[in-house]
Amino acid sequence: MHSRRTLLALGLATTAMLTACATAPSPSYTERPPIVFMHGNGDSAALWQTTIWRFESNGWPRDRLFAVDQPNPLARDDDAVAQPGRSSTTDSAVFLKAEVERVLKATGAGKVVLIGNSRGGNTIRNYVQNGGGAAVVSHVVLGGNPAHGIWAVKGFRENNEFSGLSGFMQQLNAPKGPNGEEVTPGVKWLTLRSDNNDKYAQADGLWIGAPGQPTNIGFDGPALKGATNVVLPRVDHRETSFSPAAFAATWQFLTGEPPRATAIAPEANVVLDGRAMGAENLSLNGGQVTVHAVDPATGARHGDAVHSKNIGSDGRWGPFSARGDAAYEFVISAPGYGTTHIYRSPFPRSSRVVNLRPERLTPADANAQAVVVFTRPRGYFDAQRDTMRFDGQSPPAGVPPKGSGVSSSRLRVAAAEPQRAVTGEFNGERLTGLTWPAAQQHVTVLELTY
Repeated sequence: MHSRRTLLALGLATTAMLTACATAPSPSYTERPPIVFMHGNGDSAALWQTTIWRFESNGWPRDRLFAVDQPNPLARDDDAVAQPGRSSTTDSAVFLKAEVERVLKATGAGKVVLIGNSRGGNTIRNYVQNGGGAAVVSHVVLGGNPAHGIWAVKGFRENNEFSGLSGFMQQLNAPKGPNGEEVTPGVKWLTLRSDNNDKYAQADGLWIGAPGQPTNIGFDGPALKGATNVVLPRVDHRETSFSPAAFAATWQFLTGEPPRATAIAPEANVVLDGRAMGAENLSLNGGQVTVHAVDPATGARHGDAVHSKNIGSDGRWGPFSARGDAAYEFVISAPGYGTTHIYRSPFPRSSRVVNLRPERLTPADANAQAVVVFTRPRGYFDAQRDTMRFDGQSPPAGVPPKGSGVSSSRLRVAAAEPQRAVTGEFNGERLTGLTWPAAQQHVTVLELTY
């Protein structure tokens, strides 16, 4: 094992957290340091929405919670070779350093807490170890962090940052203390990992496109010597950060006490905002976002649009005063993208990270009358674990019978038919949207919140 201390969590893991973190120095209940959330490879700040809601629901001040959007969030194929639309490990660390300095200046705080998912975890480690972060960071929480790589195979993409044999990974994991600690001293470290269900901590190379090839990485790959290492049963790669269990473990680590609840507390006045942006996390400077209240059972619109805004250089599409009990359709029309109709569950709380990404039609969609995407940004679909159905099919198309490695399903309506409702269900969350004509470059997205 890579851990100084590894615990197998049960249920939501709250009881185990009491033991795991009892000795860790933590902020007091009356003084909350700012938290900066760093997303993973190809992701955006939007994935932290439910985590931020849970922090707020337990009393952490909203103005001390900062989720950031890294430009060009995808890693390069070779970390040393420039690649359009992608970032290096250095790019990521420089970006994070600037964001932390901005937060410190805005809040007047002396130190911050850093919480990262997946690639964001190695960005945090790089910044703390090599970018001066150790002086201004008190605690770090890493969820599903490929701390020892996703593979460590001689001759296989060794210069990629996710290779355990890369120079980047080797220097991150070089011993830093008498007991071979892999974490920078002076900072309190927590890692959260799955017991065996993280697609990027597997002995077989199936999820890296090399089935049957040993990766030389085990289930415990995200654990780090010198950190508090906690195991969350059956969570998938993204749920190591975005699940209720991950929040409970994080709160316990930061405060020394379990959270009052992992449920999200509704608030009376809900204001939503975010950015309309492309896959590179760059603002869509142009186009329009329109919001419609819809019937959650049919996807039909309730009258005229309740909000509309032209997208400017900052990409912001709000603010929009929403009803906490209403389902909404967000329509994005942007040059080069066509029109995307995103159907979402009600928003119980305000959020500034409701980021909207338009969906493009693909060559495989050429003969479809309508295209509907069912997606779960904060986790994966697991046919053995989850209850799910998409337009009557279970498991949804493209979801394998075993393993948590797919987070979206694509429905292509081939026959000419009138506009109709399409429903996606996942573990009790139910979304219904309408089909729209693909010939006119429309795409429907059913986007799960939980």
